Amino acid sequence: MNGYLQVQSIHKDFSGLKVLTGIDFTVGEKQRHAVIGPNGAGKTTLFNIISGRFKASSGAILFKGRDISGQPAHVRNRQGLSRSFQITNVFQELTVFDNIRSGVRSRAGLRYSFFRKPDNHHLIKERTEAIADEVGLKEVLHMPVSALSYGQQRALEIAITLSTEPELILLDEPTAGMTREETAQAIRMIDRVTAGRTLVIIEHDMDVVFSLADTISVLHYGKILVSDTPDKIRTDQRVKDAYLGEE
Repeated sequence: MNGYLQVQSIHKDFSGLKVLTGIDFTVGEKQRHAVIGPNGAGKTTLFNIISGRFKASSGAILFKGRDISGQPAHVRNRQGLSRSFQITNVFQELTVFDNIRSGVRSRAGLRYSFFRKPDNHHLIKERTEAIADEVGLKEVLHMPVSALSYGQQRALEIAITLSTEPELILLDEPTAGMTREETAQAIRMIDRVTAGRTLVIIEHDMDVVFSLADTISVLHYGKILVSDTPDKIRTDQRVKDAYLGEE
């Protein structure tokens, strides 16, 4: 498979504690790839390395054929890689519009000016409103984030991820803490907004994983146990023993 994102022999240790011990997998362009595994398996650490938040102890990350291992997170973002976080990471005191607009302005290369209101640029305003509509937040566009439901705040997190027009989206447990109804809405929304983009998702809810993923990697004790299609992951005895159980 042509590797759009290639994770090559990634190791990570923290003061001698080995968290990742040789992670290898490849994600094709416009493919949806899920990383699953029990708590403590190293999934978020892996995301932090792919996004540039952490530096690997050894190994390489290739994106669109380029080695980006030494690049900081903001440079990777400019090249088309954007991520959300497991814990909601938004500006609670600002409105939905302001939160999304900050990313849109960054992508457009516009800096803040005391002499011009930031929403006077009509293209920025239009793009911000369009993203809010994509994730189902158009009706609460001018509400403060603190007034939103938990599910709406998670949708806003994805909207901010989309605001830099990424080609590769990393979503870290986007439905964590949601009700069943909120999760079903989130699946439909993620399916819609990631169409035509490459997606890598960490998720505990297997309904989400099997609804969205084309391929799945199972992370277990810092290593990839297996990478395969959802149908094969469902029936793999090693995965049942390590994570899925016998449901």
